[in-house]
Amino acid sequence: MFLNKFWFLIFMVKKIKALFSKESVLSEDKEAIELYNKSRFGEPVGKKIQYSLVEALYLLEKKRILIRDLRKKRIDVSGFIRRAKRVEPNFWVRYCVFKDMRDRGYIVKTALKFGADFRVYPRGKKPGEEHAKWLLFPVHERSGLTWYTFSAMNRVAHSTRKNLLIGIVDDESSVTYYEVSWLKP
Repeated sequence: MFLNKFWFLIFMVKKIKALFSKESVLSEDKEAIELYNKSRFGEPVGKKIQYSLVEALYLLEKKRILIRDLRKKRIDVSGFIRRAKRVEPNFWVRYCVFKDMRDRGYIVKTALKFGADFRVYPRGKKPGEEHAKWLLFPVHERSGLTWYTFSAMNRVAHSTRKNLLIGIVDDESSVTYYEVSWLKP
């Protein structure tokens, strides 16, 4: 009985209609604004909600969004991934980390203005209500991390008063996290 109600509720959720435009996905739907207010997916831009590519793929996989291209052709998950990889060569690694963190209940937003991939908010906290706790850098296990790069990541996190979080993605798309924080002896 419970399972039947669960599936009924899933199909009752109206999908957000969105448009893939260059490097982002845009929606003018009322549902997009409601989802933003509830769980901070996307960013308000005027009367639209703009989704990063990782947010859009996450919503597409969760069947919460319907994405079309400029020719009004529907984009499926595999087509979206192909397009996103053209825009962001490191897209899949970034997506694995984003998906894992969202599935764990964290709000993850882009952090380009901080010089990082993502900023991560503690569970139950929303952007605008609380500051992010971590700056998150996704790295594939086979792409080396030099001391210079590590030092730069740490410097950016420290200068923004956040802890450094490195998400290492393996060949099976599993993620292991390492948190780096300052210690004053």
